[in-house]
Amino acid sequence: MKNDSFLGSADPPVIEKMYRDYMNDPESVAEGWRRFFEGFEFARTGYRTSTCDETEKEFRVIRLIDAYRQRGHLFTETNPVRTRRQYSPTLDIENFGLEEQDLETVFNAGSYCGIGPSKLKDIIAHMKQTYCRSVGVEYLYIRTPETVEWLREKMEGLQNTPSFSPDEKKHIYHYLKIASGFENFLHRKFTGQKRFSLEGGESLIPALNGVIERGAELGTEEFVIGMSHRGRLNVLANIMQKPYDDIFDEFDGEEYNDEIALGDVKYHLGYNSTISTAAGKKVNLNLAPNPSHLEAVDPLVLGITRAKLDDRYKGDRSKIAPILIHGDAAIAGQGIVYEIVQMSKLEGYGTGGTIHLVVNNQVGFTTNYTEGRSSTYCTDVAKVIRAPVFHVNVDDVEALVYTIKLAMEYRQKFGSDVFIDILGFRRYGHNEGDEPRFTQPLLYKQIASHPGVRKIYSKRLAEEGVMSEEEVKKAEKDYEKHLDEKLALAARDKVVRIKPFCGEEWEGFRYAGNSDFRSSPDTGVSMEKLKKLSEKINTLPSGKVFFKKIEKLLQDRKKMSSKNSLDWAMCELLAYGSLLTEGHPVRLSGQDSIRGTFSHRHASYVVEDSDEKYYPLSNLSEGQARCSIYNSPLSEFGVMGYEYGYALAFPKGLTIWEAQFGDFHNAAQVVIDQFISSAEEKWGLMNGLVLFLPHGYEGQGPEHSSGRIERFLTMCASNNMQVVNPTTPANFFHLLRRQVLQPFRVPLVVFTPKSLLRHPECRSSYEDLEEGGFKEVIDDQAAEPEKIFQVIFTSGRLYYDLAKRKEERKAHDTAIVRIEQLYPFPDKQLSEIINKYPNAERHVWAQDEPENMGAWDFLRRNFTDVNLLPITRPASGAPAGGLMKLHKARLEKILTKSFMECDCEKSRKYCGQDCQKFSMKSMVTSNK
Repeated sequence: MKNDSFLGSADPPVIEKMYRDYMNDPESVAEGWRRFFEGFEFARTGYRTSTCDETEKEFRVIRLIDAYRQRGHLFTETNPVRTRRQYSPTLDIENFGLEEQDLETVFNAGSYCGIGPSKLKDIIAHMKQTYCRSVGVEYLYIRTPETVEWLREKMEGLQNTPSFSPDEKKHIYHYLKIASGFENFLHRKFTGQKRFSLEGGESLIPALNGVIERGAELGTEEFVIGMSHRGRLNVLANIMQKPYDDIFDEFDGEEYNDEIALGDVKYHLGYNSTISTAAGKKVNLNLAPNPSHLEAVDPLVLGITRAKLDDRYKGDRSKIAPILIHGDAAIAGQGIVYEIVQMSKLEGYGTGGTIHLVVNNQVGFTTNYTEGRSSTYCTDVAKVIRAPVFHVNVDDVEALVYTIKLAMEYRQKFGSDVFIDILGFRRYGHNEGDEPRFTQPLLYKQIASHPGVRKIYSKRLAEEGVMSEEEVKKAEKDYEKHLDEKLALAARDKVVRIKPFCGEEWEGFRYAGNSDFRSSPDTGVSMEKLKKLSEKINTLPSGKVFFKKIEKLLQDRKKMSSKNSLDWAMCELLAYGSLLTEGHPVRLSGQDSIRGTFSHRHASYVVEDSDEKYYPLSNLSEGQARCSIYNSPLSEFGVMGYEYGYALAFPKGLTIWEAQFGDFHNAAQVVIDQFISSAEEKWGLMNGLVLFLPHGYEGQGPEHSSGRIERFLTMCASNNMQVVNPTTPANFFHLLRRQVLQPFRVPLVVFTPKSLLRHPECRSSYEDLEEGGFKEVIDDQAAEPEKIFQVIFTSGRLYYDLAKRKEERKAHDTAIVRIEQLYPFPDKQLSEIINKYPNAERHVWAQDEPENMGAWDFLRRNFTDVNLLPITRPASGAPAGGLMKLHKARLEKILTKSFMECDCEKSRKYCGQDCQKFSMKSMVTSNK
């Protein structure tokens, strides 16, 4: 077997061994190395007689060249305001066994860096210019020789030194002019107002223009951008081309347009636009809205990109690219960055590579970078996926534009992430009213004397004869005049206009109103179609051998079907199947979602003794919609955020995130708080994401019992989400179909069952799926209204325990009513039920959860038609206990209290003794 490829074995001892192998048998080494050694031998024998010492020095030079490639980034001129930290050993020639007198010696090793036999001083100059000036690069950890070779040739061929034409330089200057001019204008006109200035990092604007221009040349038609507040107004104005007067309105506006209820600060808002590049190509740009929570928008951007990639671009990753703009403290400190990086190469979450730009201010709020991370660079997370990292001096705008164009080429060719660390500074404090010299006096003394990149570049252009000082001054004055005109226009109108994000994708949808939740539409499916779907789902393809237990599972499902008794999983799969054959794509992802945490779903069947999977939902009919079901990485924040973004950009399908256990959603609480519950009121965003949160008290301990219903209900207002705890497979079936078939989108939180997945009483028939729709409330059909003394309201799993106890006690004077939809609260249906039982003297709310959790507090505030008595577990800091015996004892007390069981002979009536003493407080089961 031949030795590795030319650059795959760049370690000098390996090179020496290959050289010996080459001398023995030239065919024993790879072609690239064979050519190198041929040139080496030609130069050695053709120009001088080599001695052992000379040969050794050749290899020392090779080591030096490799050191520049590997460690040159540690010795760059990339920091505009700080002295670089010192690293050792340095790249001084003495550290490589070379001497000053060798600088004038011609070494054949120059061929190793592409310049041919050259003097050592020229080899060093070439490597310094490539790796130690305004651009530093980390890339040799990449394991694919082709990738390393491509980067090396690109960088060393041009010495990482751009060569722009005068027109291109003027184009770069234009974007610097408007970036700096915009910030200066805001600073003068809106003194003291927060804007989170980009000053010190203005080169970001020509860099963004550069990546968009180069991307368009390479076939990219759309970019999705995510960033935090710093520099956002500048990006909105000068990249997204949001009208200046609209931005100025946001400083002094008095009201929002109709789509927004509460709104948000100006540096959180999103925007969509279509721009034309300098070459005349149309490019769609999307800047996602974001909260103050740094990096929280990252997974949304990737989900939006993937949705558009799947739907609009049919999987062609070259057509759309995500750009994430990070801060140095945030990319190093926020764990969500690691999550999305780990997701980047997975089948269910890949987007063809992300361009990561870091606006490196070298400080986080008031925290010095040396206090904010342990790693050498803020971008070291890139090494998790062996993505190349470029470190660039913000003052060298040409180097930055060159680098970002190279990064775009890399992304398009290799479909991988790439990082650019833009080392700059922050002209002011964290915001314009903050005093940074409290904490960084030395840094800000240096910053105060820094002229700014626009002045640096305009001076350079004047020296090069590209633009005169007069031309520069005129251009800046004309731009300022333009801004003055836009400010005057904004002063005439105090209405802040928020353009709907992703408006094109949302055509045909409307916002939900109160009347939309009074009752549900008919979502039934014909029995004929359901049975055909069932047969398709439960039939294995011929010619393949599957796991025996899968065969038994499908036989059992077929028996269920023939007996017209369908369990939870079967009704779920039928809901998906019916939607898919009606043209609605389905996407479900979460931890273990293909099989299901509780081994109930089995959305794929694995061929025995292989990794091949058969997905029945993808093989239902010709022309069906796309079905995508993925096992996610062990991440909640990243994956939930991703699916929210996917649902945001693709409202026509059913998009679901599933928690392994319901309470695990709290690792993604930022997504729930900042997007799911509030995005419509802040930014006018509709979203149809569905959360599956397994919930139910079965004695499995504090972390596997509660999906935290109370937290969601606390956030419910203005129809911002749906909170549902269904108890029948049929109601779950109709709920999923309702979510897609309605003409609006509202997030849906479903507390899915665990024990009910196999509960013998938790079954539905084909007739249940064929007729009607989702039931917000399920009444007790066995009750005789005039005989009812007590009405028990409940939700979820507890219903089945209550129903069993009712049957055991033959408590025919009790009706059990299930509230399936907790929010929007079905007050109309509940009022009708209360009126249905005119003789009821006792109304109870029974729940599995402790008194301070579950739905009780929400019902106490919203269910005011009757005096509702709570029967719950005792208030607790933890959702549940760890001992099964204690769990059963507390459940028994709930059941006992619910049916007023006592020692009195008249235990089914008020006995005038103990039962009459039951109060709201004593109804709560004690800890004893």
